[in-house]
Amino acid sequence: MIRAGRQHLVRTLADLAAQQGVGIDHYTRLKPYAAEGFPAPVSSEGSRTRLYDGKQVDAYLLGKPVPPLPGPEVEDDGDLLDRRECAALIGVAPNSWDVYKRDPALVEARIEAGGVEHWPRRAVKAFQAGRPGDAAQRTGRPKSTGDQVPRDQVHGLVAELLDADPTISAATVTERLGVHRNTGQDALTRLRADRIADHIAAHPTLTPAEAAAQLGYPAGQVRRATARAGTVLRARHIAPYLTDVAAALHRAGWTTEQAAPDVQFPGDDRVVAALVLDAGQAPVPALVWDERYGWRTASSRRHPITKGAVPPSEGGGVRYLTGGITPPPDDVVAALTQ
Repeated sequence: MIRAGRQHLVRTLADLAAQQGVGIDHYTRLKPYAAEGFPAPVSSEGSRTRLYDGKQVDAYLLGKPVPPLPGPEVEDDGDLLDRRECAALIGVAPNSWDVYKRDPALVEARIEAGGVEHWPRRAVKAFQAGRPGDAAQRTGRPKSTGDQVPRDQVHGLVAELLDADPTISAATVTERLGVHRNTGQDALTRLRADRIADHIAAHPTLTPAEAAAQLGYPAGQVRRATARAGTVLRARHIAPYLTDVAAALHRAGWTTEQAAPDVQFPGDDRVVAALVLDAGQAPVPALVWDERYGWRTASSRRHPITKGAVPPSEGGGVRYLTGGITPPPDDVVAALTQ
């Protein structure tokens, strides 16, 4: 961390190299900062950018005693913390902090030192005090109000709760975060399904139910998650094929860029994907792939997948392509020109 009142003393490796009159590449090859007695970085362990206290470095280079910094037990609200230190202070993973830092108060408090984002300790503590789920008086989402957590933060917050308690229920998520029960249930299902799929990928002999049990998920809470996990695994298996089709469509000049297919899991039990053909000369607005029926054209770029992924009847711009469930990518292109 950068101690209170010492931001102006922060130096990067590039600054230290310039101080010695050498280039950064030469400096990092020599690694003088690895010598015994050289001041330790003030950046957190594992940080990609090393930061040093300039007053300490100057003393070392002059052969003088290096002035000590306050020990870790001494805290000042003006200390500047990087993302790892902020995460540690509030007891979450750094990836969770990457979500939390979008909070308007934290955006305003952010300070850049040495090209690295930092936040004053006081701002992090204030955020923690008002963080959803920490206030004892919270009893869920107030009646007739929307979710109390921005939608883009729900996944990270629920992931944190699931990390702490694999048996957590949607009701507890609702109470802790102040979100609608459906929001909490959906986030839990998606997270558990992804983790079950990851566990099966690492242990292929397991069934979804066995993987869920090993992860500590209660059997009565994971019926949807285990079903979705199987769907996630099928989606991962088919992903290279869908990417190849997207590449073939791009080579044909029907997409302005090779975008990844929009993959959805309607009902959590089947895989459906959409590819929008946004180039002016494209023969159809979009293509939809369904693991049950294969490819079909769609009449809408905005909503190529129908509600519930119900297969529409042919006509009105909808045509089912022949060739089976996974025809070769070039055959898909050829079918669109017929």
